[in-house]
Amino acid sequence: MTFKRLLLSLLPLVGSVYSQVAAPYVDPGNGFVFDGVTDPVHSVTYGIALPQASTSSEFIGEFVAPIDAKWIGLALGGAMIGDLLLVAWPYENKIVASARYATGYTLPTTYAGPTITTLPSSSVNSTHWKFVFRCQNCTSWDGGSIDPTGTGVFAWAYSNVAVDDPSDPNSSFAEHTDFGFYGVNFPDAQTSNYQNYLQGNPGTPPTSVPSGPTSTTTTTGPTATATPFDYIVVGGGPGGLIVADRLSEAGKKVLLLERGGPSTAETGGTYDAPWTKSANLTKFDVPGLFETLFTDTAPFWWCKDTNFFAGCLLGGGTSVNGALYWYPNDNDFSPANGWPSSWANHAPYTSKLKQRLPSTDHPSQDGKRYLEESANVVAQLLQAQGYSQTTINDNPDYKDHVFGYSAFDFLNGQRAGPVATYFQTALARKNFVYKDHVYVSQVIRNGSTILGVRTNDTSLGPNGIVPLNPNGRVVLSGGSFGTPRILFQSGIGPTDMIQAVQSNPTAGANLPPQDQWINLPVGQQVSDNPSINLVFTHPSIDAYDNWATVWSNPRQADAQQYLQSRSGVLASASPKLNFWRAYGASDGITRYAQGTVRPGAASVNTSVAYNASQIFTITLYLSQGIQSRGRIGIDAALNAKALVNPWLTNAIDKQVLLQALHDVTSTMKNVDGLTLITPDHTMTLEQYVDAYDPATMCSNHWVGAAKIGTDPSTAVVDQNAKVFNTDNLFIVDASIIPSLPVGNPQGVLMSAAEQAAAKILALAGGP
Repeated sequence: MTFKRLLLSLLPLVGSVYSQVAAPYVDPGNGFVFDGVTDPVHSVTYGIALPQASTSSEFIGEFVAPIDAKWIGLALGGAMIGDLLLVAWPYENKIVASARYATGYTLPTTYAGPTITTLPSSSVNSTHWKFVFRCQNCTSWDGGSIDPTGTGVFAWAYSNVAVDDPSDPNSSFAEHTDFGFYGVNFPDAQTSNYQNYLQGNPGTPPTSVPSGPTSTTTTTGPTATATPFDYIVVGGGPGGLIVADRLSEAGKKVLLLERGGPSTAETGGTYDAPWTKSANLTKFDVPGLFETLFTDTAPFWWCKDTNFFAGCLLGGGTSVNGALYWYPNDNDFSPANGWPSSWANHAPYTSKLKQRLPSTDHPSQDGKRYLEESANVVAQLLQAQGYSQTTINDNPDYKDHVFGYSAFDFLNGQRAGPVATYFQTALARKNFVYKDHVYVSQVIRNGSTILGVRTNDTSLGPNGIVPLNPNGRVVLSGGSFGTPRILFQSGIGPTDMIQAVQSNPTAGANLPPQDQWINLPVGQQVSDNPSINLVFTHPSIDAYDNWATVWSNPRQADAQQYLQSRSGVLASASPKLNFWRAYGASDGITRYAQGTVRPGAASVNTSVAYNASQIFTITLYLSQGIQSRGRIGIDAALNAKALVNPWLTNAIDKQVLLQALHDVTSTMKNVDGLTLITPDHTMTLEQYVDAYDPATMCSNHWVGAAKIGTDPSTAVVDQNAKVFNTDNLFIVDASIIPSLPVGNPQGVLMSAAEQAAAKILALAGGP
């Protein structure tokens, strides 16, 4: 059985920032002192006790878990692959456990050598199970070891899905449903009572040890005297990178904090495909590896605290998206689309963006286009409907009955975006500091004045708090899910969301007093493109093996061409053609439909026989003018989620989308050999849309969670991107975009970041 998300296997952890650090605690049931942590989300405790010795082959361990935990795993070296993994679960009134080991992205198999003995204080009851065990021959394994005199990293795995045969220690099981890491200082785990513990008694009790491990999020490293900054930018996505570059360019002392790690090789990324290692190119460098971001067995780049695709790495969404890049048109920034009138003149800022990051619709460095069969077929389809072909970014305002080759923000045949441009110029400045693997939970404030940010990195300041210089400012660029969560934990947003934070034992303790809460519509009235996939076959199509082999075994000639000259199929992502059409509607609002064409398909659902090597997809989106809205919020564990889905909640939106689907397929008879297989002839388009899974209708183009405006009853930030009712808190990311633009929002967001940076610098009262 293959694990689909073995995040534990690929994160280099030694010397990095961990979400928790083990601390001594006393188990009140048996009196043993362990060094460990309690995961605050699932309330699982992990503990270890070592003999007092410079070398040891064994330890005593403890898992204490709620009954909802169907199995627990602990990787002793911080990675699932190549480290000893201890797995346990309850069965009837006992604990079943085994030592496991994995050499690849498969179910860890039983590992010979360790001996696991259940100790008497283990138990199972109606609410919890506790596993106290002796693990002999467990401190060294093939490829790793525990040094009792040093430090290390443990990785825990949690699942609420039962193993296949709970009576069998060698049972197979599905992937974990959550995971985490914590640091261990092994001398802290040593105890003079070790032999007593093996006999079931606590020995000489300690003088002062907590009765349970801390669940507070902290990091390794010494606590340092905090360095203040003029600007603290939270989030290394496109908004944060551009604004940090422009602020530092103006001479301001800027700290940029990113919760994830590196992406491209230029930024220190090392996740190379087997065939790209010689060229030091990562998954995030090679455009043709885009589709593998969604099929990889170890996708460490996705944020694990939201149930949507959100990039937690340097570059944010621009490091993991399809890189479609449309220059904004005038309507995108118009008051009719929700922007303050002072933002309407976007041209100077879009021009600055284009100078730094031009688009290309022929990213292959030999100037040729490849794998264009699907574009040619759809061009025939659209020309029969009165569409004209153009170079899309040559005329951004022309978005009705128009199609053209897909345009990207690739440079020199590689993924680029702001990581390869804005970030690099910022890095060269002495007044710019960048830190990754730093999680910001809240802004520290006194009423309306922001004093700094709270992080998980105590090396940045006492308790992880980073202060501002006098008149300093904080810019949140955490994205449409990350920024609202920070605001909620800072006492800013709807009351029900702040109360959810208040109920959290860790975050609630850090909330400002209730009389300082700021009620703003954070997370409300968000929108995202509803998208519907139509899958076709045509005899001219090369589906490119549905992109399934490009990571491990690409077509040899294509791989060599790319490595030698950054040319060919792999110099571009999968989209090949885009098109737009405007639709009037009974409510008087013009809505735009956008289509994206690519070889292959995410899924096929059909009753007809088809040739899988000839499939291609048209994804049809509804964009500017859409009236459907949803809501983003948090749950009790502070995970970000859609509280209300934003897709097709407006009846006219659905009518227009259906009309667009009918129009796109209306000229199929004009293209010999073209067959629609999803939906097929057994289902109408209306039935298809009605049955469409809302989870797959998401385009991950979320906007509006902290939208810009002039009225704090309907907006979160003012025309200067400053949060209402605060003195020095700003937001620059997709969440301020008030409504969907005509095309993918990447270009609009980056132009908005240029304009926001200029407005922030021009606003009086800053550093």
